[in-house]
Amino acid sequence: MGIAPVMLDLHGTEITQQEKELLNHPLTGGVIFFTRNYESVEQLSRLVSDVRNATKDKSLLICVDHEGGRVQRFRPEFTKLPAIAQLAETDSPAEKSYSHGWLMAAEVRAMDIDFSFAPVLDINFGVSEVIGDRSFNRNPKTISALATEYIKGMREAGMASTGKHFPGHGAVTEDSHHEIPVDTRTREEIWQEDIIPFADLIKQGLDAVMPAHVIYKEIDDKPAGFSQYWLQTVLRNELNFDGVIFSDDLTMEGASVMGNYAQRAEAAITAGCDMVLVCNNREGAIEVLDNAKIDHSEESSKRLLRMQGKPFMNRSALLDTKRWAETVDEISALA
Repeated sequence: MGIAPVMLDLHGTEITQQEKELLNHPLTGGVIFFTRNYESVEQLSRLVSDVRNATKDKSLLICVDHEGGRVQRFRPEFTKLPAIAQLAETDSPAEKSYSHGWLMAAEVRAMDIDFSFAPVLDINFGVSEVIGDRSFNRNPKTISALATEYIKGMREAGMASTGKHFPGHGAVTEDSHHEIPVDTRTREEIWQEDIIPFADLIKQGLDAVMPAHVIYKEIDDKPAGFSQYWLQTVLRNELNFDGVIFSDDLTMEGASVMGNYAQRAEAAITAGCDMVLVCNNREGAIEVLDNAKIDHSEESSKRLLRMQGKPFMNRSALLDTKRWAETVDEISALA
């Protein structure tokens, strides 16, 4: 059985009866956790188990944004991870990137969570506050090199990778959570820098991509996540990407140009997304489940199965390893 195309969120630290019903809707294929869903390792373990048990008749992806730095959803009892921008400033950036990727993924996988949306492949041009130190570096080739090692670490811990935010969110000042960013650069300018990390990592088997809610007006009038040009012509055909395409959250302001929530979901799937995220707006999520006319291909459904976490040790076993203790010392020192 494949995986359905809609990812939802939960309100709190326990799953409600309504949420059990929503997760069992035929269109629901995933759930994403936020800081509000976490109190402790013990509580998170129960929540993950409850979600799995509530949807035992279907395959469901469980994920989180757990990059480190400003974006780390689970904090108490988890290692405090530095922002990935700090990795390039060390005397052994490749090794530190591998360790950071492994440690992040190991602690998340040990909780039976399939994956974290990572790594960020945006370039830090110094103008985007929402990206900033979430980016590895200003140099696209440095990003490619460090992200390569980071993903190797993730995979050792049984986690698939997601490069974001295609084709690049780093050159706009607006935050797509609250505004509709417009990038005025030409295609040539974007290809000379922003595309490089994505192209390099795709050649190495990048598992998934999340497009940006940014309009590149010299190229297309739709945000990248709703653009057949960006997702089909460029990503699938020119870059030969055959992995999963996740939309960014459809409730963000950057997606508002595409209509109501059901229309946004339909547009994203039609453009080429395999799964759409509808978070932080329960009414919007219900609107998508009740009203969106989504034609989800069997190929797309099967692609999503690749994002399921590979077998990994549980948390108590992980914390008993010398590898974990040494990596915590190595990485937490940077934070």
